[in-house]
Amino acid sequence: MREVMPELLRWWRAGATIGVSTVVATWRSAPRPAGASMLVGPGGEAVGSVSGGCVEGAVYELASTVVADGTPVLQRYGVSDDDAYSVGLTCGGILDVFVEPVSSESFPELGEVADDVEAGRPVAVATVIEHPDPAWLGRRLVVRPEGSAAGDSGSLGSARADDAVTDDVRGLLAAGRTETLTYGPDGERRGEGLRVFVSSFAPRPRMLVFGAIDFAAAVAHVGHFLGYEVTVVDARPVFATNSRFPSADEVVVQWPHRYLEAERNAGRLDARTVICVLTHDPKFDVPVLEIALRLPEAAFIGAMGSRRTHEDRMARLREAGLSEAELERLSSPIGLDLGARTPEETAVSIAAEIVALQWGGRGDRLAHRDGPIHHHGAGPHEPHEAAGATPTHAGGGAGT
Repeated sequence: MREVMPELLRWWRAGATIGVSTVVATWRSAPRPAGASMLVGPGGEAVGSVSGGCVEGAVYELASTVVADGTPVLQRYGVSDDDAYSVGLTCGGILDVFVEPVSSESFPELGEVADDVEAGRPVAVATVIEHPDPAWLGRRLVVRPEGSAAGDSGSLGSARADDAVTDDVRGLLAAGRTETLTYGPDGERRGEGLRVFVSSFAPRPRMLVFGAIDFAAAVAHVGHFLGYEVTVVDARPVFATNSRFPSADEVVVQWPHRYLEAERNAGRLDARTVICVLTHDPKFDVPVLEIALRLPEAAFIGAMGSRRTHEDRMARLREAGLSEAELERLSSPIGLDLGARTPEETAVSIAAEIVALQWGGRGDRLAHRDGPIHHHGAGPHEPHEAAGATPTHAGGGAGT
């Protein structure tokens, strides 16, 4: 939804009714993750994508119908359906797509939600996509973190359902996760009948790059490309400059361990945070890794260096008192074995390891594998969204 928000908001403010189609669940080799959206505008414009082209035509027609009659629809597209191939979903995946009409009357809170998203304030929208009573379809709750001055708004249909969903959504929002939740018809914790799609708009996940070297510039660039908020940190002002790191959101001149400690104490790190230590200099990397490896939450902690550097680093960290369990969290040498040589190739290697660990990929060649493309582990082949995994980590192979 985030990628189509500007167009949606413009039409919403103009008083139009927009057909909004959102992927709410995926199985197997689905081309787009849960949360991907396509709009049908008041003039018939199509914006965004739910399938990368596979079923766009069918979804467009359905959205047009939904706008005309005002009734939301949950539609499944996949190889299990007789008409799956007729609409073009030949990738072998299955999509659940919720199609609803959106206007200032049906979604009066959209302006406030868009303001939160633009300002980087956490906010989630929970929408009923399935219920025995059709009147519940399309009802939504806007949920913000506990203690937010803006509060929550909307209602699903009962106080019990509102309370149960609000509690769960706040947990998802804290992790930046988007997924579908299932309850009994009145919000019972056990049972089925009520399905709620939760779209979380959390601030971008953070990538902290320690060490203002040439490899760091390439890593910052690929991190920005992957959607991270990238911060480069180095204690040497001659190297830590904005001109050397144009892709970084922030360049900080500070000792790495002091910066990381301050960010931890301020609560600005979460389970999606990625930490890349590229200094391969013990006076920089050992103190910052002492803090990083003891963080209660971090999606990835990797350190660059040769095998000799790695062994020396591990010995120093053991001397500093880190346990074997804490050391197991470290990916060192950082990256997958791609045979990388240049900074740009090494950055791809590091990004590949981060992505593989996030989704449970094995890092081998797809051409040499049989079966589904997506690895059956943490990936989006099951009906959930695409964020918030917190994997364990092993060493890679992009040392210098």
